[in-house]
Amino acid sequence: MIKGILFDLDGTLLDHRAAADAGITAWVSARAPGHPRLGEAAGLWAALEGPHLEAWQAGECSWEEQRRRRMRALCQELALETPGDLDAAFAAFAAHYRDGWTAFPDAADAVAALGGFRLGVLTNGIQEMQEAKVRAIGLAGLVGPVLTGEVLDGCYKPVPACYTGAAAALGLTPGEVLLAGDDVDKDVTGPATAGMRSVWLDRLGVEAAPPGFPRITTLAELPPLVGRA
Repeated sequence: MIKGILFDLDGTLLDHRAAADAGITAWVSARAPGHPRLGEAAGLWAALEGPHLEAWQAGECSWEEQRRRRMRALCQELALETPGDLDAAFAAFAAHYRDGWTAFPDAADAVAALGGFRLGVLTNGIQEMQEAKVRAIGLAGLVGPVLTGEVLDGCYKPVPACYTGAAAALGLTPGEVLLAGDDVDKDVTGPATAGMRSVWLDRLGVEAAPPGFPRITTLAELPPLVGRA
């Protein structure tokens, strides 16, 4: 019986991609007005995000260093002069990014409709920033604890111990929890390795779910799905 619901944050509750795309476009535009490849900046930045975040999660570099590497790589790709202070450069991007933090329109209603369950957020970002995002989109105190690797013994999705630890943080077993998120590896097939059920949130509605896993295209579909489960 499902007693708890875990939500992914970026791409599920918060429109991370829109905020990041607008943020890096604004940063490049300010640094190089009229850059001929400005329209490519968002895609390049998105492609750099995963590998460098995974290097940090694997302990290969610090949080700050992965940000420097991303910024350096983007500048090299766009033939921009690499800033002397990469931390300050990233901070300038981050200011634009924070300005774009917005909840998806379906997030608040879905959370409210599932208020009878034990709720939580399971995300791979850093604790302080992810908590700030939840506050910024108006869900603090409504969606339960924000759980990252920093509070789960260094375990990040899709490591099985991440899911068992998150369930324990809700006072439940993995089999009593369902995770809803947009990343197939981290939010759909990953939980299954720990005996946790999951739902794939495919907001673009263009792909088929992995066999055996339910797929929704909006969080509005989640409460009735959980009710049937």
